[in-house]
Amino acid sequence: MIKMEKDWKLFKKIAPELRERYLKKKNEQIKRIFDDQDKNETERFWEAWEQIEKECKILSDCLDGHSRSKMIMHMMLMSKYGMMDERDLDGFSEDVRIKIKRYKELH
Repeated sequence: MIKMEKDWKLFKKIAPELRERYLKKKNEQIKRIFDDQDKNETERFWEAWEQIEKECKILSDCLDGHSRSKMIMHMMLMSKYGMMDERDLDGFSEDVRIKIKRYKELH
């Protein structure tokens, strides 16, 4: 249980950092949509809207309702969507790292 508590504390600490790093990348992608001069204003608006809606769903899946019991599930989703990568697993217990790596291998 002590390892799980350490993992939980680390997860709570890095989740906001992972979110900000992820959103920086996604905001840059959305900005490129608005900068696309090959499309008119309406096309840029709706394409950006679709991208934002998609990202809202991903953020909700990955970040809403964190709890100790759902931590691994959230980490798997964060990994799936590119919010968390292998280097972000440093500091977690071997058990957590193995579960996330196995999930990535299967998906």
